[in-house]
Amino acid sequence: MTKQEIQDEIAALKLDYIQIQGDLDKLEAAGANVQNAEKQLARMEDQLRDLKKQLTESE
Repeated sequence: MTKQEIQDEIAALKLDYIQIQGDLDKLEAAGANVQNAEKQLARMEDQLRDLKKQLTESE
């Protein structure tokens, strides 16, 4: 993956993360089950960590 592709992937993942975080807040406020959203956010955090590592290694 090129540096630009990694940066694009990070940007897209950040946007998705923000959206899911907002959804999680709404679910929490409604008293709904938030475990799936929390797991998804955790997976996304891992993906971001890996992509940032790749980006650092590509420089």
